[in-house]
Amino acid sequence: MSTPQRSVISDEEKQFFLDDGYLIVRSVLQGEELRRIQQAMQELTDYGAQTVRDDPDYMYGTGPNTGKPVLRRIEYVIDKRDEMKVLLGHPFILRSVEKLIGKDLIPTWDSMVLKMPGEGIIVPWHRDAGTECVGDTPIFNVDFYLDEADEDTCLWVIPGSHKWSAEQVQEWMSAHRDADLNREHFRASGAVPVLMQAGAVLFHNILLLHGSPYNLSDKLRRVVYYEFRPAHVEQELGPHVPEYIPLKQRVLLSCIEKRKQADHIAEEEPYVYNPPAPFTVQWTPGTELPTYRYAHGDYWRK
Repeated sequence: MSTPQRSVISDEEKQFFLDDGYLIVRSVLQGEELRRIQQAMQELTDYGAQTVRDDPDYMYGTGPNTGKPVLRRIEYVIDKRDEMKVLLGHPFILRSVEKLIGKDLIPTWDSMVLKMPGEGIIVPWHRDAGTECVGDTPIFNVDFYLDEADEDTCLWVIPGSHKWSAEQVQEWMSAHRDADLNREHFRASGAVPVLMQAGAVLFHNILLLHGSPYNLSDKLRRVVYYEFRPAHVEQELGPHVPEYIPLKQRVLLSCIEKRKQADHIAEEEPYVYNPPAPFTVQWTPGTELPTYRYAHGDYWRK
């Protein structure tokens, strides 16, 4: 039985996110939408894992058992599959993002990260990219889990570490630099395992320290990451040039419209994107964009 979809996260959930730097929301993706997204992302997974692709959007690491290249990440998934365009228009997600950062939200990164069975690549402790561009509101990823994540495959986080200074982060990283980053280390470090079910969503601040060990189990874990940033911070600090902002706003508007037209989406109240001046954007519903892939390197501030 499907769980009724809420309109937006609660005030208590918002405060938990602001305090701890992460928030788990259960049963966001359900039924036919979850099934279609899983199928679409499995197609990309199979394509990327079949051979090492000469394509910068497909990224590989060194498998812990065989030493061979193993798929670990796929970039620009919104451009690659219509199901991911429809997902970007999810009204509960967008209203929740707005509640956390404001009406001038823009989507930035869209990727899928993987822990392949038996050879899942380690992700050392880190903060996400672009942390020097954080302004007066949080910047975060919305992580859509397509598979269960247990202690064999899950992300581990240090609650509250998004509030640490750069010096505190460096001190903590130095203390753990030479550790064997296996599951026992992550457990002993004081980190919290983020245990998830398929269809659940994790909001995590890009300043939050997080990582994950090798996956030596027979389980596959796929997570789609959509990052959101406020346009006023992006304009002032980057990391992209200001011209990037209206391009991604039109991507968002197009995806909201595609969700309205999607035949597998149950009746819902669509999200209304109405950013304040000077970030109002002109777009006509039904306009098809030439691309949904605006490569970061093409719009990076020098």
